[in-house]
Amino acid sequence: MPEQITLYSAKICPFAHRVELALAEAKVGYNRYEIDLANKPEWYAPQSEPREQAYGGPQVSPDLPSPESTKIAESLILVEFVADLYPESAILPKDPVQRAKARFFIDAVSTKFLPAYMGPVARGQPFEPFWDALEDLQRLLPEDKKYAVGDEYTAADIAITPFLARMEVWMKNDIGAYKEGEGKKASEYFFGSGRFKRFVKYFEDIKARESFKATTTSGEKYAARFAPLRAQAQAAAVAAAA
Repeated sequence: MPEQITLYSAKICPFAHRVELALAEAKVGYNRYEIDLANKPEWYAPQSEPREQAYGGPQVSPDLPSPESTKIAESLILVEFVADLYPESAILPKDPVQRAKARFFIDAVSTKFLPAYMGPVARGQPFEPFWDALEDLQRLLPEDKKYAVGDEYTAADIAITPFLARMEVWMKNDIGAYKEGEGKKASEYFFGSGRFKRFVKYFEDIKARESFKATTTSGEKYAARFAPLRAQAQAAAVAAAA
């Protein structure tokens, strides 16, 4: 029987969201402690991001973590850790070929999608490299299945779900480092152009899952996270030109 789990998380963090999705898919009971990114508590490792998990040890208050518990970090490692603790879940496919496909999709998310994803929203860069990366990822989605490697929701889908949730928010609310109005244009293009028809359906199937509904926070928190980016990008451009 797996021991007690405490997740140190932050609702606005997409990486922490991955771990919450895995725990929800495995139907795991766990303790959750919200970390304020702007004011991390002194007892929390300063270099850590809010996606650390304490496993085992005695039941203690989350703000007094036991030295007897094992501390594990990094979202994708934690997703696989949850899958290993709960092998009856579908987080990692049982079939070796399907498991390899899931890991290949995760690698594409990490090495191709995420760097391009950050371009428009965080740095105000053109959308086209992002669209190209999204299209490359779309080619990996099977036409006759619901999710990334089949009809089961796996670690492959968990890897990208939090970023799609946030993408919808920053596009539709026109929040990011890009020029004003570009977000809504991007939303119309993604959801309505037909170029990403398969991806839109994939995202709809993801949003219908109970794990998504249970772990995805309101758009207001995402909006607050992204709102300063345009002003920051404009200030940086002015400073560079000075």
